[in-house]
Amino acid sequence: MNIDEQIELLMQGTEYGDEALKEAMTKELRQRLIEAEKEARPLRVYCGYDPTSTDLHLGHTISMRKLRQFQDLGHEITFLIGSYTALVGDPSDKNKARPILTEEQVMEYAKTYSDQAFRVLDKEKTIVRYNGEWLSKLTLVDLIRLGQNFTVQQFLARENFAKRLDSGEPIYIHETFYPLMQGYDAVSMETDVQIGGTDQLFNILMGGRKLQEAHGQKPLVGVICGILPGTDGVQRMSKSIGNIVPINSGADDMYGKVMSIPDAAMESYYRLVTRFGVAEIDAFLGAVASGEMHPRDAKMKLAREIVSIFYGEDAAQPAEDAFIKLFQKKDIPDDMPEYSLAEGQSILDVLLATGLVDSKSNARRMVDQKAVRLDGETLDRAGDAFPHPGVLQVGKRKFVRIK
Repeated sequence: MNIDEQIELLMQGTEYGDEALKEAMTKELRQRLIEAEKEARPLRVYCGYDPTSTDLHLGHTISMRKLRQFQDLGHEITFLIGSYTALVGDPSDKNKARPILTEEQVMEYAKTYSDQAFRVLDKEKTIVRYNGEWLSKLTLVDLIRLGQNFTVQQFLARENFAKRLDSGEPIYIHETFYPLMQGYDAVSMETDVQIGGTDQLFNILMGGRKLQEAHGQKPLVGVICGILPGTDGVQRMSKSIGNIVPINSGADDMYGKVMSIPDAAMESYYRLVTRFGVAEIDAFLGAVASGEMHPRDAKMKLAREIVSIFYGEDAAQPAEDAFIKLFQKKDIPDDMPEYSLAEGQSILDVLLATGLVDSKSNARRMVDQKAVRLDGETLDRAGDAFPHPGVLQVGKRKFVRIK
């Protein structure tokens, strides 16, 4: 890849909340890549993961996919396990303080993290480190000196802290240590690029960059990834909410959970957790928007790709076959009436012509109640053009094969 192609790949799926900031980080990344090429050295790239539970989910892997992109381009990748930052708990996306974990709990959780990460990363080319390696050696004087680089106002200006302050929810002193500790990770590893989600924007840009400058290092480039919505398509993927796609629960389970996401969330999944290039994704989404590709087919393509990443190509097709057998063909009779679709017919027209409903009002009512399905996919608008041939179902017992 030339530099422009690398930039397009590495900045795909990034979000900064500010176009000027994104342009600045893109410009800095371009310069780092040019310098690395001239000096014939890899960039030092890392992302940190706090082991606060035993399992990783698809949302965690967005940053791992970005690490893998850098890795495939020949750069040095560190998978950093936050054995000490996890003791504090990152307050970035929380409206109250995280529960304090013991060192024993953290290390127990950490045991499976790297193994799960190697579903995405190249094990032979990945450096695994624990930040307790350097954070455990900090003295009180060291912590004071780190704190001299920040103001209380900077912390209180953060949205989640400001909300907690306004609502009377306590903000504990130890929570302000987190960005300092994460910033010191970057200093200790002399980092060129740090990857993280949008919830890490303050920690990366205010923590890592500022402390590196204070230590005479060139400030890192922050590659800030978008946040993946959960299977509900609305809230961020979170184990506490229960809307996750685990990466350790088997190919069939992963395929089924990806197929359960709303159509509106497909673009985020395509852009954040697949290996497809920007042009390919734009083509898929354009085909769906134009009606050339059915959303169900696009989602099946998405599910196959995600399963292939974590379980291999050989597991993807059986997972798809199992899904079709269990969900799309569940309780569908072998024998049913057939109907030949005429050009220009709407969903409402077909429902009436097949006799599945006895009136327009009843047809609209069944559609509104999500009781009309084509090949297992819910049809939402009665007035839309009939999508394609398949098995049309109304309620639990009425079926017609549309030809």
